[in-house]
Amino acid sequence: MKTRTSLLTAAVLVAGLAVGPSVLPAAASAPAVPTAASTAAPSPGPALEAAIAGLPRADATAALVRVGGKEGVWRGSSGVHDLKTGRPADPAARFRAGSVTKVFTAAVALQLAQEGRLDLDRSARSYLPELIPAPYAGVTVRQLLNHTHGIPAPDFPGTTVEEAYANRFQVHDPEDMVRSATSKKREFAPGERQHYLNIGYTVAGLLIERVTHDSYERQVARRVLGPLGLRNTYLPGSAPRIAGPHNHGYQTMRLDDGTTGLRDVSVWRATDGWAAGDIISTTADLERFTEALFKGRVVRGPLLEEMFTLPEVTDFGTGEPAAYSVGLSMKVLGGREVWGKTGGRWGYNAAIASTRDGSRTLVYSVNSTDAKGQGMNRTAESIMVAAYGRP
Repeated sequence: MKTRTSLLTAAVLVAGLAVGPSVLPAAASAPAVPTAASTAAPSPGPALEAAIAGLPRADATAALVRVGGKEGVWRGSSGVHDLKTGRPADPAARFRAGSVTKVFTAAVALQLAQEGRLDLDRSARSYLPELIPAPYAGVTVRQLLNHTHGIPAPDFPGTTVEEAYANRFQVHDPEDMVRSATSKKREFAPGERQHYLNIGYTVAGLLIERVTHDSYERQVARRVLGPLGLRNTYLPGSAPRIAGPHNHGYQTMRLDDGTTGLRDVSVWRATDGWAAGDIISTTADLERFTEALFKGRVVRGPLLEEMFTLPEVTDFGTGEPAAYSVGLSMKVLGGREVWGKTGGRWGYNAAIASTRDGSRTLVYSVNSTDAKGQGMNRTAESIMVAAYGRP
């Protein structure tokens, strides 16, 4: 099994974090303060203040929020940098963005499709014949990206958060994860249903490497991070620590003395996520990325519509209509379509979102104590509803 090392180039990591002039930290015990009133629509500021007030609390220790777009701007933060010192959360901190990584991976894949180097209608097996077995020969690149491939999840050691924590430094090789997944019976015929899983994006990362003869990490840096000036965003490889300033993440779990409490989970290898979920970023960088993406500056031309086209199938588990496109997902909030992507790693939840016309964008990071739980974190859900309205 090969080990993938961290790629921390000067183009990706810099010594300091740039703090925007309108970013104001809030004290841990005080509500966040808006920094600019909306000029085109009612400001979500009061609702956002309420959503992140009173941190730390049981479900979250910190929250960083940026709202932008033509309808106005709002910035706020709340909570603590860490529970030991109790000092206020750093609004410019880096954090684990989890499955927001998929948007970057999808963008690179669509750029390669635009260049004619990757065919969305071609089978993944035709690119990776030694890795994708015959039972999955019908899976196309597009189906990998919109979760209609039918490939089950790979096996990982343990099923509980405590077991995951015990194995937090294990290095997971993407090819081994694909072999584990494709050794199983497919969940459904390709294109028949939708099931949101990481494995399609693991394969997509390997496809990017195959057609570019380069590492996935360098392609993301060269095609997205560098051109957009996302200097505080990087892919950590096998490095377990978040480089640079960051607010600590905590997870509720069983402790060594048998009680249930919070454990600091800031140091954790994310190789199980790789091209599906290992990116580290800041709210400022993700806001810049979101604005550029929705304006067609990342994926150009007709292929951008792949990110705003839901497959006409139903969800594998619920029977509801498909909610995931290539890279993004869609929810109707406050009576309008909101496109974006949430992500979760232990101790951290994050999201990017925007209306299709870019009139209101949202980026948040929540240091959640129940990340990867069954439902949406309460603070994160309150932020989303405050920004856009209820479903």
